[in-house]
Amino acid sequence: MTQWYYSDDARNRQGPVPASDMAALHAEARLQPDTLVWREGMDQWQPWRTVMGEVLPASPDATARTLADGVNPYETVPARGAATPSAGLDSPYAPPSAQLADLSGHVAGGAVVYAGFWKRAAAYMIDYFVIGMVTWVVQMVVMAMFFGVGAGAMATGDAGAIMAGGMVGMLVGMIAIPLVLQAIYYAAFHASAKQATLGKMAIGIKVTDDAGQRISFARGIGRFFAAIVSSLLLCIGYIMAGFTERKRALHDMMCSTLVVDQWAFTAHPERQDPRLGTVATVILVIGGLLVLGYVGLMMLIGAMAVMGGN
Repeated sequence: MTQWYYSDDARNRQGPVPASDMAALHAEARLQPDTLVWREGMDQWQPWRTVMGEVLPASPDATARTLADGVNPYETVPARGAATPSAGLDSPYAPPSAQLADLSGHVAGGAVVYAGFWKRAAAYMIDYFVIGMVTWVVQMVVMAMFFGVGAGAMATGDAGAIMAGGMVGMLVGMIAIPLVLQAIYYAAFHASAKQATLGKMAIGIKVTDDAGQRISFARGIGRFFAAIVSSLLLCIGYIMAGFTERKRALHDMMCSTLVVDQWAFTAHPERQDPRLGTVATVILVIGGLLVLGYVGLMMLIGAMAVMGGN
């Protein structure tokens, strides 16, 4: 049975689907004449209007027209000035063998490689650095604004306004901003087509629901706050990912989510890699060295304080 692929409104590849599904999509007007499609045996993606005759039965009038003058009964004439899909280097599409295209769409079944504790830890380190830098910049801007308000109040001698401005600036800058930015960052990326934050993309893992589907933004928000629960009690909720059956942390259980290899639930589950990987290894080594350096620095400061006291 011939399997077809098509591009959706967001220019993402969908499929594979049988010819019967393509006919149904055409009937629902989800396949437009200029929608790009591909099947095995085609050199490149083609507009649907040029190949729909392979799937849709031609009407008697259209068939007679074809036999009479050799015109494709499914061919549509584009509006004057309308752009036609280009083939070759300008096309954003490639045959489904391309890695970027293979990752789009959900395919149930097949083996699943779950992301364990160390892969997730490496991804978290990358994300912590990225969102930490953005948060720091926003914090500086917001706190500078509140300090400006406090300085204006000081000039007028309003001690109450000075104290209130300082407290509000502290609460907003140190608590509210990091919380909001992190919640949006994790929820938006986990609900995106990649189903992964920048850190997870680098490591090659993604977040799905129990069935391997993309999660919603709302569930992403809930998962972020559930992760705060996992961080309590010495991060026991996170450590659970190293021992549970499907490598689930506590917040995954609370939100019915999974963290899996980027190729899980795709047309090529055989490309999954259970190994830690070079990127994750390098990140973990760097993170370990930074932790050791911090501990050593704290010990040195403590030793100097003791010596100074004596």
